[in-house]
This record gives sequence, C-alpha cells and structure tokens, in this order.
Amino acid sequence: MYLLYSALLAGWLLVSLPYWLIQMGRHGKYRAGLAGRLGKLPPRLMAPWSKPVIWVHAVSVGEVLAVSGLVTELSRFPEHQVFISTTTDTGQKLARKRFGEDNVFYFPLDFAFAIRPYLQALRPQLIVIAETEFWPNFLRLAKEAGARIAVVNARISDRSFPGYRRLRRWLTRVLANVDLFVTQTDEDRRRLLEIGAAAQRVEVTGNLKFDISPPAPPPIVGCLRNAFHEAGASPVLVCGSTVDGEEPLLLRAFENVLASHPRALMILAPRHPERFVEVAALLSKLGVRFWKRSLWSGEPIAGGVFLVDTIGELAVLYSLGTLAFVGGSLVPRGGHNIIEPAQYGVPIIVGTHTDNFRDIVGLFQSRNAVKVVGPAELPLAFMELISDEAERVALGRRAAETLRAQQGATQRTVAALEGILPLKTALPTAGSE
Repeated sequence: MYLLYSALLAGWLLVSLPYWLIQMGRHGKYRAGLAGRLGKLPPRLMAPWSKPVIWVHAVSVGEVLAVSGLVTELSRFPEHQVFISTTTDTGQKLARKRFGEDNVFYFPLDFAFAIRPYLQALRPQLIVIAETEFWPNFLRLAKEAGARIAVVNARISDRSFPGYRRLRRWLTRVLANVDLFVTQTDEDRRRLLEIGAAAQRVEVTGNLKFDISPPAPPPIVGCLRNAFHEAGASPVLVCGSTVDGEEPLLLRAFENVLASHPRALMILAPRHPERFVEVAALLSKLGVRFWKRSLWSGEPIAGGVFLVDTIGELAVLYSLGTLAFVGGSLVPRGGHNIIEPAQYGVPIIVGTHTDNFRDIVGLFQSRNAVKVVGPAELPLAFMELISDEAERVALGRRAAETLRAQQGATQRTVAALEGILPLKTALPTAGSE
C-alpha cells in the first residue's frame, strides 16, 4: 500500500514539475527550504539533543497562529525541547519570528528518504500536527520510530470529506498510527470516525484559533492612525485576505462609498504575496488613487486605497477598521478566518463561500455577530453599516463577545496531550503561584 502511494506521489510530482518550476522562477515560491524539504538537515538540527523533543507541525500562517498558544504552553515543560515545522514560506517566516529561527524548519516531502533524517536527528517523543495533515509515510515512519502522534485542532472540511470517505479502507490503516485526535467540533469528531479513526482516540476540545491573542501593535498602526486623523479619513474599510476575482467586486462597492464619503479609505490586503503586483496594476487600470504600504512614508491618506503589499501586518490592521471584510468568500474559495477582526470588536462582513470556516461562521451567524452577503448585496451592506452607527457598534460587540465565550481550547488540548505523554515539572503559568 505504502509503496503504491509513494509511486503515485512521485508520479504526480514529476507530472506537475513544470508548474513548480514556473512558481519558483516567476514568484520565488517553494525555492526557500527546498533542500530541507528533500531531507537535507539544517545544521542547527544536527546537534545531539539532551532533552526529549516535541515536534509541532503547522502548515501555514493560520495554523502557526492557531498553535502559538499551545507551543507556549508546551514550552513551559523544561525537560522537553520544542521544534516547529511549516510547509509554506509565509508560515515559515511567521514561525521563525514567533518561536526563533533555531527552532523552526521546513516540513519534509512525504518520502522515506526525506523524512528519516529528521526522525533520526530529532528522535521526537511527541509529534503534534495541526488540523488535518494526514501524510501516510510520515505517520507510519514516525510511529515506527517510537513517537507518540497527536492531531490537534482537527477538522474535516466539507470539500475533503467525500474524498476521505471514499478512501476509508486505506485511511483506517493510516489513521491507526495516530494516538490522539483533538477535534474542533462534534461534527469533526463524527467525520473522523466515519473515515476510520478509532472512537477511543478522538476528543473534542474546541478551536485553538479562538485563543489567539492579538499581537502587540507595531509602529505602523500608530503611524496610520495619525495619517488618517490628519487627512480626515473616514470611514475605513479593511478588506483582508482577498483572492483573485474579489478586488473588482470590492472596488465597485467602494465607489458607492466614496460617492457619499469622499474621505473614505479602503485598506486592501491580498491573500497571496504573488498577487501584489497584479492588484496594483488593477488599481492603476481603474484609475483608483492608491498608496502602497511598501512605499508609504507617513503622509496623510484618504479618499482611496491603501494597498498592503507586505505580509504579517493584516491582523493588527483590522483594529483600524470602521468595518472589515474577510476575503476568499465572495468567490468559491472557502473563505478565511474571521477571528482576527472579531478580536478588536470590528463589525465583520463575509461572502457566502465560507466552507473552510463553516463552524466559526455558523457560530457567529447564530449570534448575529457577522453579516453574510453575496456580491450583489455587498455595496448595500457597506452603506447600511456605515450609515447606522448603533448597528455597526452592536455587530462588532457581539463578535467580540462570541469570541470570548469560546476560549479555553488551548488548556483543554494540553490536558489531552498529557494523557498520551506525561509532561511533568511544568513551569507555573503566568499569574499562578
């Protein structure tokens, strides 16, 4: 079974090689860490470790943010060394910033030759995988190496569930390598059982993303506040994590806002860095006045678009918004996380395509804490919230209250992990005696 899987994976990589080469050449993607992905250990991982290792894997930015609190808690156990791997470049940059470069590396490709050097060097006692990274070779080899394996914040999306269910007979063997699944919801638990996970190994502890703490505001936030004040910029619409096909819809809706509010400003943050140039070209083509974050020198700005062509700043920029739109949802891309604007009590608008965050959006909808609209309704939704301050404030307050009511998943997850790997002599948590 595993031999066939490896052959199919190798064949797929070979067939798709032109795509990866184009991405490397045109956008610089996947080039960083390529040797590490192929099994060449970074020198910093070669030293013998006197402490047992906990290996935490988080695919990209969202997962890194989700496990940040968990990594902090695990780091309180001084007899263990915690390392973090990521798959994407953006996730790698954020992880290195949060956890230190010496503790972070790229996750290897799912081939034995790439995986074994890491298992031999780190000899992990516990491997913690965020969400649903079911790499068959990695799980099998890690289990054979003696590691305990946990999948935390586990979720099975609407899109992936039918495919997993068709592969149930094979997945049952793959999932048997996992000692513990900690799911976000009861529905995720049900789906895991249906695709082959053993019931006694699945617990529900909630969504780690509800426990994400807002980062300390960087200097850019204060600079922008001053610039908005000097220019009289109002209202401010923060449109984050936008994807291909959404910017034209948002800009048409923003035209209506500008007609009534000439000093309005849109903070526009495309999801993928390789689209920054494309979105800037669109703004130029449409004749929209705009400023690039990378070139902005602090001058007053209003009556146009502030294009965030940098990474890692969107979360705190939501705090500047009169309202927020979270992208990937006006077109069928599954949506993105609405928790970041909720942290600041900013009223949130999303489109109807939110499959990737169905439970979070559904929870917020049930508490009237998010506004869900289609493309045709978007301009009116903007104008209604801008003109109705009482409803706007109430919507943001309900979002913040909904978020606070769901917190605590990190501590419940740590308790579940202790059940498969005793973590003794923990340092006291902040505020404890």
